[in-house]
Amino acid sequence: MGTRAALTLTLHVNGADHRVNSDPDTPLVYVLRDELKLKGTKLGCGLEQCGACAVLIDGKAVLSCVSPVAVFAGKTITTVEGISASEQGRRVQQAFIEATAAQCGFCTSGMVIATTALLQNNPTPDRAATMTALTPHICRCGSHPRILRAVESAANAPA
Repeated sequence: MGTRAALTLTLHVNGADHRVNSDPDTPLVYVLRDELKLKGTKLGCGLEQCGACAVLIDGKAVLSCVSPVAVFAGKTITTVEGISASEQGRRVQQAFIEATAAQCGFCTSGMVIATTALLQNNPTPDRAATMTALTPHICRCGSHPRILRAVESAANAPA
């Protein structure tokens, strides 16, 4: 990854503090997957163009494949593994299951993260707001219509 000496950093991930020993320039996705063994966050393009690496940082969807891990020390990180800790996250996951929104599943974690962030900020998005929120996320297998139905279902689910 980077060329600097490894540092010990504390990351607050999915409600718990984790000490990691990483080159501070290593992209967050590698630390999540390789050091913390949280494999739900995917590495797709490695260029912030597909959305598979999305995580919540302080409640906002952020792509984690390029930004260095050191940037995230002191922030609250939620991966798809931790999304069910919130009622909103559970509703989103259930809506994706009911809509069979995952075909190959590669984009699913990023889509779930993006949907959760969208609904936290806009509980009743229209189709245009949903499309805007999902724009950085690419579904390669054709599940996009089911993903849109899942977002609409999660938005309409009782709290």
